[in-house]
Amino acid sequence: MRRSRLAEYAEMTLRPEPPVPEKSGPDEENRPVEPDGAPRPPEASGAAEVPSLNEASEPTEEEVALRRSEFAVLLEAFRDTAVLVPLHDGGWLTADFGGIRWILAFSDESALSRYALARDEADREWTYQTVLGARLLDVAVPEAGVPCGVALDAADGAEHALLLPPVTGIVPDAFAVDQVQQGGTPR
Repeated sequence: MRRSRLAEYAEMTLRPEPPVPEKSGPDEENRPVEPDGAPRPPEASGAAEVPSLNEASEPTEEEVALRRSEFAVLLEAFRDTAVLVPLHDGGWLTADFGGIRWILAFSDESALSRYALARDEADREWTYQTVLGARLLDVAVPEAGVPCGVALDAADGAEHALLLPPVTGIVPDAFAVDQVQQGGTPR
């Protein structure tokens, strides 16, 4: 076990604000901007319209295959990596949400510090264990006694956090909630 005063890492966790683009003329004022604040380039006449991110569209088979392949790479990297799991009340820090118990794990002390800051608990000392990702999925999830998954870097938002739910291909099949029990009902 290692003890760390996470407040010491607080300054390292602050993400820089994106620069605000300077306006160069009247045409710039009415130009749409990208989500990161950068102005969009002027559209050429007759150019094909690209659907926005807000428009719901069904992904193609190729996109689904690519996403599955990318997730398989992330999953293997997680299984092979040691992560930090904070200790709480004699066990690992968990959170129950949506009928699933989530073991909270962090990729490094900075990620754990961001979580502590988000909970307004950065001034206290956090004790944690370093655990191999495969051990969390293959040993800790079955020992939980309830449907259980792993949330990696939970304070880092949807773009950076990784949720590993208790489903086939992630946790042992006997503990996956999408498996059918004897009698034909899902777990």
